[in-house]
Amino acid sequence: MSMWVRGTSLMLAGAFLLLSGCARHSKKEQYYLVTVNTQLPYWTTAAEGFRKAAAEYGVTAVIRGPKNFDPQAEAQELRSVVALKPAGILVSVTNPALVGPEIDAAIGAGIPVITMDSDAPASKRLYFIGTNNLQAGRLGGQRVAAQLNGKGNVVFFTMPGQPNLDERLKGYKDVFSGFPGINIVEVFDMKGDSGLAMDKAAEYIGRKGKDRIDGFICLQSSSGRDVGETLRRAKAEGDPGRLLVAMDTDISTLQLIKDGVIDSTISQKPYTMALIGLKALDERHHYPTDNPMKGDYELDPFAPFPAFVDTGVSLVDKSNVEGILTRSQAGPQ
Repeated sequence: MSMWVRGTSLMLAGAFLLLSGCARHSKKEQYYLVTVNTQLPYWTTAAEGFRKAAAEYGVTAVIRGPKNFDPQAEAQELRSVVALKPAGILVSVTNPALVGPEIDAAIGAGIPVITMDSDAPASKRLYFIGTNNLQAGRLGGQRVAAQLNGKGNVVFFTMPGQPNLDERLKGYKDVFSGFPGINIVEVFDMKGDSGLAMDKAAEYIGRKGKDRIDGFICLQSSSGRDVGETLRRAKAEGDPGRLLVAMDTDISTLQLIKDGVIDSTISQKPYTMALIGLKALDERHHYPTDNPMKGDYELDPFAPFPAFVDTGVSLVDKSNVEGILTRSQAGPQ
């Protein structure tokens, strides 16, 4: 065989393999991301990551869920998505009791499901991609303890019962257990409405003397921005200022750190969670394992999947906010 013929054969073989790889995907192949509060910056950032992965693979990404915090509506949305028999589902769990059975139904129908951001570990989901939320809470707790010199009254803004937020709260409490001078006055249920958090913050600011609130801690993304605006207004009216530790890195929160209103925020990576989430679902869809879709992956040394993919957590304060703000404003590259 001549060198020309051999070279041509190799080129054709390479082209065939390339085309075969491309043929693996189709726009008809649909992956769904299901969550709540879909218009929040946190979730629009996650959606960008989800769509980026879909564009790379030539598949279709669909974002579904209520625009407000409505766990019941999320469960219903997930049920409707399962009925469509998509290639895979990525879901953030607001209420495991409501969403868990829908996850199990999807797995029972042969649809791979991975949780992100907030988990349902008792469900049959494959695994969880997201933040180590206990670590996130401990990181925030260490910051609060340091900034308050180990003493003061603090309040939390959260939604009790949401797994990721409950884990963050536990992380804070773990740290505060070593600081008897820090008193948790209240864990306020903001019911997914940052406006309620803003109103409650104004009430807290009005408390004086021994009832004075020294530290405000937001375990959920949007509340940091709105509580921060309340503290900004109070400071302009003569309040000496309070400690505020927020959650996540939407641009409004980062700007308030730069302005000195918010002390710091705990950063996580929703873009990354959703990006690798779709790719992981695609891998499972195209290359199913011989093992059942549910197994004890924490204990199995030969598990086909991890039990947990940690996308990382870090503290953002005035010392590093400028670079992160610039990067966030530039968007994904």
